[in-house]
Amino acid sequence: MRDLSPPKPPSFAALVQQFFTEYLVTQRAVSPRTIASYRDAWLLFLAFVEQSIGKAPTALRLADIGPDLILAFLDHLEQERHNSVRSRNLRLTALRAFLKFAGRHDVTSLHSIERALAVPMKRFERPVLGFLSPEEMLAVLGEPGESWTSRRDHLLLALLYNTGARVSEIIEVRVADVVLDGVPLVHLHGKGRKQRAIPLSKTTAREIRYWLRANRSPRGEASLLPNRKGQPMTRSNVEQRLELAVARASTEHPGLRDKRITPHIIRHTTAMHMLQSRVPFSTIALWLGHESANTTHRYVKATLAMKEEALARLEEPKTKMRRYRPRDELLEFLRQL
Repeated sequence: MRDLSPPKPPSFAALVQQFFTEYLVTQRAVSPRTIASYRDAWLLFLAFVEQSIGKAPTALRLADIGPDLILAFLDHLEQERHNSVRSRNLRLTALRAFLKFAGRHDVTSLHSIERALAVPMKRFERPVLGFLSPEEMLAVLGEPGESWTSRRDHLLLALLYNTGARVSEIIEVRVADVVLDGVPLVHLHGKGRKQRAIPLSKTTAREIRYWLRANRSPRGEASLLPNRKGQPMTRSNVEQRLELAVARASTEHPGLRDKRITPHIIRHTTAMHMLQSRVPFSTIALWLGHESANTTHRYVKATLAMKEEALARLEEPKTKMRRYRPRDELLEFLRQL
């Protein structure tokens, strides 16, 4: 007799494996960075779940992942791990992506999945973007020294400012990504496998040529900005080198000591200087690799000088001011009779 009973739904562990190996890689073809971000979120979540309810990851069921457990995990990220609201929301995005996938493969758990998906993203107030003035930026760049490390650091900061690249994009630049014939440019590998070509200034291109000659023209796949071992720099390496450059520049510009300057602040600085030079929003968005022009429009809020200039262009209303005369009390009395 033919068995007409519905097939047994896959286990939670099988769904997680299928989500990462088949759905994200084969069907969605997301970037390795996205996979790593989702993986980290689930490692944190599963460790929290095991500590909270005492269940090993392989023993979990979809029904165990309720809204209360997810909210407790998100509170744990903010309060105990001191994650920002943005990081909290990114972790929640990873959980939601899996739950939506799981709901299509285990309809028996659809009700509990829908309840878990009802956990909202947390709203937060975006801080005003920080950036450096042209004088401060030039002071941070400084002049390349005689040592190998000094020349590399100067090229690193010059490329960050020239391209407005994310630090993850800069440390991945290979020698093959740089084109110095014709119009000099560098190919950047951004988020979601998106690539863009950024023109190089004459000064930056000249510095790259000097750098390559000094390093005996490394091969195409070699890192353009390596560490002493020839490996690509890490994010922390870049932050440390920038910190040293800021400390040096602070002797000339003491105000830099009161600012928290990160590689991303250099990116904001590039965008702000382009905006103040009347570069169109669409061009800045392409330059920075923004998916949405709304991201680029945030830079307008950060510069008071441009707002004051816009106010100066407004034509003031031609209102004729008249002298105030108080009403005569006797006449007012008669009018009310």
